[in-house]
Amino acid sequence: MGGERGPTAGRLIGLVVDDGSFTCWDDPVTHPGADPAYAASLARAAEATGLDEAVTTGLGLVDGRPVALIASEFGFLGGSIGVATAERITRAVERATAEGLPVLALPVSGGTRMQEGSAAFLCMVRVTAAVQAHQSAGLPYLTYLRNPTMGGVFASWGTLGHVVLAEPGARLGFLGPRVYEELRGVRLPPGVQRAETLAARGLVDAVVPPEDLRGTVRRVLAVLGARQPVRQPEPPPGRPAGSTRDAWDSVRRTRRTDRPGTRELLDAGADEAVLLGAPGGHEGALVRALAVFGGQPAVLVGQQRAPAGADRPFTAADLRAVRRTARLAQQLGLPLVTVVDTAGAELSVQAELDGIAVEIAHCLHTLTALRTPVLAVLLGQGSGGGALALLPADRVVAAEHAWLAPLPPEGASAIVHRDGGHAAELARTQGIGAYDLAAVGLVDEVVAELPDAADEPAPFGARVGQAVALALGALAAVPVEQRLAARAARNRRLGDRAAPQG
Repeated sequence: MGGERGPTAGRLIGLVVDDGSFTCWDDPVTHPGADPAYAASLARAAEATGLDEAVTTGLGLVDGRPVALIASEFGFLGGSIGVATAERITRAVERATAEGLPVLALPVSGGTRMQEGSAAFLCMVRVTAAVQAHQSAGLPYLTYLRNPTMGGVFASWGTLGHVVLAEPGARLGFLGPRVYEELRGVRLPPGVQRAETLAARGLVDAVVPPEDLRGTVRRVLAVLGARQPVRQPEPPPGRPAGSTRDAWDSVRRTRRTDRPGTRELLDAGADEAVLLGAPGGHEGALVRALAVFGGQPAVLVGQQRAPAGADRPFTAADLRAVRRTARLAQQLGLPLVTVVDTAGAELSVQAELDGIAVEIAHCLHTLTALRTPVLAVLLGQGSGGGALALLPADRVVAAEHAWLAPLPPEGASAIVHRDGGHAAELARTQGIGAYDLAAVGLVDEVVAELPDAADEPAPFGARVGQAVALALGALAAVPVEQRLAARAARNRRLGDRAAPQG
């Protein structure tokens, strides 16, 4: 673990930006008060790297789009951050904020520069404050963690990106292995601080080779810059108001192993999508993405159904990732699209210890309070608190066979009748189907399945994508305070059987 060192700062900048487009922003730095040994180390580092500090900053173009870059150089004292280094980073972020530019940070660092002690350590607050102000201005801040990124850099500006990317095999963590062993008396287990390990836990959004970084950054910025004039596409085909479906038949249809899920929806229904990390990685129960539907950019978070025979529980960590994604949407000023398709949250001793019920409560609280537009898509199964956690929204689109219930029908039957034999009867009387939910004011649009999403996955996904685009366009046209007031009124009447449809 640790691997070979990746490209230098200059080489990596060259891989990312258009040829000849980089303009350096750096002013010369000095290190007043440096003792002779430290001054000699600085001189040797400058001679070896051709830089006067451990970071260089400037402006480059990525497919013609201007981007501010902050690139660390490990060859300069291990990329360590001193006061002058932190000031250079801070000024670059502040300049990008003033000029309305996205920032791409490319850290590689052993952490705080020990020769400067507490003064350098405290500068992490200075850099973080600049990043926070940049994000509060609604501007993208992306990071690419290189090998290694440790200590205060990892614990501040390195991991604050709206999108956090990492170099394959990079060592990423708080304490270096030598320091850990010295302080704890044991070696750090192998693999703990590996980029791929963090990605599997949803702490890194993607592991990207340096040669692929330009393409990934281009795609992310294309989504974030995809704001188009609000369009009103033709409504997708649906069934007439007042339509009904046999709820038990719908339950069985949504349990088909070949039914399309959230990833398939992105493939068929989005103009562009960039997958982000989630707990469990590609095999987890959560999908996170930046996506464009009908020209409208959005942040998406959705539940991914388990394949046949697989165990894919929806965990407390997934729910925390939902809230992180909601905060990302608000920071970027983009609508949040949630996709509900779950047999339920994890039921286990570990789930109880992890506070899964508390996490459901916090998800409900976060989504009801979010200032950015929220659109929920009820795509298939909607069972229990795991489904409810993603449902608070300004509008809800539902697939024709989608359903929502406090428990699967078999579980409800066990409570009411002390056996599972009345599941079909309860499904039909509990009002769990898409059209039943429209009647009580939860669902605003039902998207037809002709006759079943599993039989026509691509056309069905395209129809759902069109419905999402229509809803996003409608929400974008409503002033914020008016939309929030309408959301509050909607939530107040949910479940009232006298509620108007739509």
